[in-house]
Amino acid sequence: MGPLERLRKEWFILGIVLVIAVARLEPGVGVKGGPLKPEITITYIAVSAIFFNSGLSLKTEELTSALMHVKLHLFVQIFTLVFFPTAIWVFLQLLSITPINEWLLKGLQTVGCMPPPVSSAVILTKAVGGNEAAAIFNSAFGSFLGIVITPLLLLLFLGSSSSVPFTSIFSQLFMTVVVPLIIGQIVRRYIKDWLERKKPPFGAISSCVLLMIIYTTFCDTFANPNIDLDKFSLIIIVFIIFSVQMSFMFLTFLFSTRNNSTFTPADTVAIVFCSTHKSLTLGIPMLKIVFAGYEHLSLISVPLLIYHPAQILLGSLLVPTIKSWMVSRQKALKLTRQPKAPVKV
Repeated sequence: MGPLERLRKEWFILGIVLVIAVARLEPGVGVKGGPLKPEITITYIAVSAIFFNSGLSLKTEELTSALMHVKLHLFVQIFTLVFFPTAIWVFLQLLSITPINEWLLKGLQTVGCMPPPVSSAVILTKAVGGNEAAAIFNSAFGSFLGIVITPLLLLLFLGSSSSVPFTSIFSQLFMTVVVPLIIGQIVRRYIKDWLERKKPPFGAISSCVLLMIIYTTFCDTFANPNIDLDKFSLIIIVFIIFSVQMSFMFLTFLFSTRNNSTFTPADTVAIVFCSTHKSLTLGIPMLKIVFAGYEHLSLISVPLLIYHPAQILLGSLLVPTIKSWMVSRQKALKLTRQPKAPVKV
């Protein structure tokens, strides 16, 4: 089963589990302390498992070479943490005159402030065959930048009187992202031959863990008895989210493929996914910290809960198109670099 088929199967399963999650919930019934123990399995184990899996599957030489691709990293981080939130803020000034729920609009702004995801961009980049090492580096690096920049952006655009415990967030992120990645690389050195011979389904493993993260987060949010969603606002927000994703993916594609660009087709794939995707696993805990005690915290969280599965769903649908473009572009570049045969007179 290829990467695309796995993604489609996983999202079919996701649809089922989300329906079950919403249908079975009763007001006031959260998932904390339930059978899945998300306060432990999600907060600590799930993200660690994704990065251990990435460290185990990624060739060390590819990760090392990715560290030197400074121009790509600057592009991704500036687009994600500067252009994205600013553009959303400008857009929301226009939407503020509409009857859309104001707390959902504030939630859209929080989406713009989030760092790159720790998993989805890597999974989709790998499914296409793009620069996976660059995707992993930007996911990890963007997450560390997000520890400082995201709370500041949230305070700048939305305001909060809460103090943000940067030290505890940083230490938790270090233990759940960097340490598992390093351990995965160390373990890979000792079982490299076995991995190349057996070829374990690394992509499927990461995707399954991601499904569990999304499932438990949906349960936690929609179990809140104070959540008040009107259908009109929710439908409009879903439409806006897909429109924003498509627009920004197209924009990053244009910038990274312009004539004077030095990015390869594989780089463009990583840029498109890393620049436009937002982290749910870091975003939800950060919102709970920055907006602790907010009456409408659940409503503010809804756009991020929609954005995350939407970005993977949209990305998986675009995988064959992007992969076809990348392959054809690589072939064209290869032909142009081949020396021309001398013409016989």
